[in-house]
Amino acid sequence: MIKKQITDKYLVEHLANLSEDAREVFLLEDGKFRATIISATHLLNQMRANHNLGVVESLILGQAYIASGLLSATVKGNDRIQLSVECGGPIEGIYTEAWACGAIRGYLKNNPIELKKPLTSFDTSDLYGPGFLSISKLIEGNKSPFTGQTMLQSGNLSQDLAVYFKESEQTPSLFNLSIDFDENGKIIGAGGLFIQALPGCNDEDLEKMEKKASALPSLSKSITKNINLKEYIIANFINANHLAHEIVGFSCPCSRNNFLKHLAGLPKKEKHQILQNGPFPLTLTCFNCNSDYEFSESEIKELFKL
Repeated sequence: MIKKQITDKYLVEHLANLSEDAREVFLLEDGKFRATIISATHLLNQMRANHNLGVVESLILGQAYIASGLLSATVKGNDRIQLSVECGGPIEGIYTEAWACGAIRGYLKNNPIELKKPLTSFDTSDLYGPGFLSISKLIEGNKSPFTGQTMLQSGNLSQDLAVYFKESEQTPSLFNLSIDFDENGKIIGAGGLFIQALPGCNDEDLEKMEKKASALPSLSKSITKNINLKEYIIANFINANHLAHEIVGFSCPCSRNNFLKHLAGLPKKEKHQILQNGPFPLTLTCFNCNSDYEFSESEIKELFKL
């Protein structure tokens, strides 16, 4: 992957003053809930730089990146989570992938998102429209992924993820996907919270947790102020038992060598077409991270040897 440089001086200085992005996992309320919390300000700014995103696009894809970072805490080792949305609104689709280790990548189907009128709030329901949310778990050693799917209910990713977990996994869950933009549209804070009910949690416990979660201080604004994730959880929940820590970041396993292997494996007909029509240098782009890899005409001729 080729990371594109973040050039905004103010943003570079702000990011330098923030802690590195991380994911923390806790048991809450005497083991009745499992909570995963993530800080993602560095992650989203690198995502934005690589994909060249505007404010709306950063909001939509950024929420999906945060969600993927939270969901990947439910797998381990080399396992990974894929989150995708197919919808009839101007977004049209989102695809993200996250590994248990905290690496996250993904893209918007439409960039830029075509808006009929400027957004006056962060209400994203009209951007999604009707569609489906799918989550796949790719477990190392299994030939086929486990995939669940649900219809979009609200066009709000936090709410639709909660619906998915209730319908597909029969697990009452709460999601908070939070991004703090400054007055100039810069991402200065970002994070997410994922709370799952565990066996032994009753309806009264759920109701109390929903009220508590709705009254929490803004997570992204807390991260903007560099408030530690552990401090945030301990200050707002009873009997928080820390389970795990992981660094998260924008990362993609693509490389120039991988694209060379792909080119070498093309059918002869496609190789002839490339040699005849070019254009050279031949540029191939990774959808997931928007890295560009260039190949000269002489390099392609040597590779193909037709």
